[in-house]
Amino acid sequence: MLKRYLLLSVATAAFSLSSLVYATQQNILSVHILNQQTGKPAADVTVTLEKKADNDWLQLNTAKTDKDGRIKALWPEQTATTGDYRVIFKTGDYFKQQNLESFFPEIPVEFHINKLNEHYHVPLLLSQYGYSTYRGS
Repeated sequence: MLKRYLLLSVATAAFSLSSLVYATQQNILSVHILNQQTGKPAADVTVTLEKKADNDWLQLNTAKTDKDGRIKALWPEQTATTGDYRVIFKTGDYFKQQNLESFFPEIPVEFHINKLNEHYHVPLLLSQYGYSTYRGS
């Protein structure tokens, strides 16, 4: 009986772990912000994801970067679709919290999703008066 219980517990744990890995892999969008001035991650930055619909932008999700400057799963809990999207990094608030001025109150980065089986990663290298971004991996 104890062997059966142990086997069932191990099987349940393995299933739960595989479900977690599957759920993480399913999220197709992540972001990462590094502060170029300090060389450190930019924590607690609000990032909004929007989808273009005709001439408007529809908000899909909002999250804050973790202590490593990352949002590992920005895509909302809905099915991904191809199209034009943007992430908006609220950088002005980030610098204001540090009592620093910034030229860019927010940084919108537009991109196109055309392959739903790929992961899209948007890194942002940030300073008070400039930034750089690219499609990461």
